[in-house]
Amino acid sequence: METVRDNKAEQEFELAVGRHRAVAAYQMEGDTIVFTHTLVPKAVAGHGVATKLVRAALDSARDRGLKVIPQCPFVAAYIDKHPEYRDLL
Repeated sequence: METVRDNKAEQEFELAVGRHRAVAAYQMEGDTIVFTHTLVPKAVAGHGVATKLVRAALDSARDRGLKVIPQCPFVAAYIDKHPEYRDLL
């Protein structure tokens, strides 16, 4: 797998897997990042792609001192399962 990249112009964290592209879309609201949805192509689903993508996105939010609003159900579930990210809420 490739490295997760923050495409700020598109407001998406991206992860290329072969010829497929997974994204965690967001919107910035001041010092808060709102994760709106996560999309992983079916061809690469079930291989930890969304997990790697969301973990990197949350780590980036922490590094930048941002608060997180997880509107995306996957991001919300990830934070629920990983209490080390709950301080971002």
